[in-house]
Amino acid sequence: MDLSAKQQRLEEILCGLGRTLVAYSGGVDSAYLAYAAHQLLGENMLAVIADSPSLARTHLQDAIAFAQEQHIPLRVVQTSEMDKAEYVRNDAARCFHCKDELFHVMAELAHVEGFTSIAYGVNVDEQGDFRPGQKAASQHHVAAPLLEARLSKAEIRELARQAGFRVWDKPASACLSSRIEYGRPVTREALLAVEQGEDALRVLGFLQFRVRHHGETVRIEIAKEELEKALTMEMFSHFTRIFKELGFTYVTVDTEGFRSGSMNAILPGQRLVKLTS
Repeated sequence: MDLSAKQQRLEEILCGLGRTLVAYSGGVDSAYLAYAAHQLLGENMLAVIADSPSLARTHLQDAIAFAQEQHIPLRVVQTSEMDKAEYVRNDAARCFHCKDELFHVMAELAHVEGFTSIAYGVNVDEQGDFRPGQKAASQHHVAAPLLEARLSKAEIRELARQAGFRVWDKPASACLSSRIEYGRPVTREALLAVEQGEDALRVLGFLQFRVRHHGETVRIEIAKEELEKALTMEMFSHFTRIFKELGFTYVTVDTEGFRSGSMNAILPGQRLVKLTS
């Protein structure tokens, strides 16, 4: 199908959902899904964003601002994944427990306020990666309209661009917990160090990056097209000052550059198969 046909298919899917809660993060996928749902369903939809220590304050503020710009009804809910030992221990199933908590909270909200469906913004391109959160969505019978319409990330960005969204080219960004190496407990202190480190990189002018927390060592990933700017003695001095002040002993820059999901590379293949089956 061409893009216009996929967009029409998305509209048909959304119209068939009835009163719908949309899991919203402020990223381009969930932003476009929430926008499309609001255009079609009006007051019969509500975007829901989960506020927890794993969500950077800048991302929460930007997500709220976008919803206000587009007049999308939004509810901020509190989630309690940090109270769950299964989440805090930070094994390969961490994302499952996070999304399980989110969809549990959304299901309770749907029951109380009379919503019949819950939807989230997974797309076609995310089917080949290791994403245990999709298993949680399946178990909670959460609809995936963008996936069902066979929309890719690039196509969603194009639809968002056509709609005039300022976030159409916003870099993808997973939760702060994804920056902490597997097996190292997720703590509020570690999340704060990652968040403040990424805020500092943003102030330095970098656009796409990750701060990876490896205990005493921080591993900074920066997009390859920005690495030349990063690999200077002046920038090394900035990195050293910033991250040692945040409590890291060793400061490293990853010469492979930014890779989404790079923490998953250390997981045994059989573990990935078990978790996604």
